[in-house]
Amino acid sequence: MHELSIATSILETVEAEAAKRPGSRFVKLGLRIGELAGIDPDALTFGWEALTRDTEFANLALAIEGTPWKNRCPVCASEFVVKDYQSQCPACGEANTRCIGGEELDIAYIEVDEP
Repeated sequence: MHELSIATSILETVEAEAAKRPGSRFVKLGLRIGELAGIDPDALTFGWEALTRDTEFANLALAIEGTPWKNRCPVCASEFVVKDYQSQCPACGEANTRCIGGEELDIAYIEVDEP
């Protein structure tokens, strides 16, 4: 369950941001997780809740947005979402396409109520 270590890293980032904004209330944390990132959103949420229980971030809601696996064709420059592991270019049929999205794990935003 590497999601717990990921949740720990995210919490460290949030704590660092909170240290810069004394007196602020952190309301919502938006995460962007790619389909290929190998992260189980439910396990990450469970780890987050376990880490933040009885802390100042116990009510900080997680909003997880999944992003699809996307490829680009080097022949026709078409960008497309890969479905059912079919990475062949749907526009020209090129088989050797390149991954351009779906591996990310980003903190997209933090909603903060400032005093």
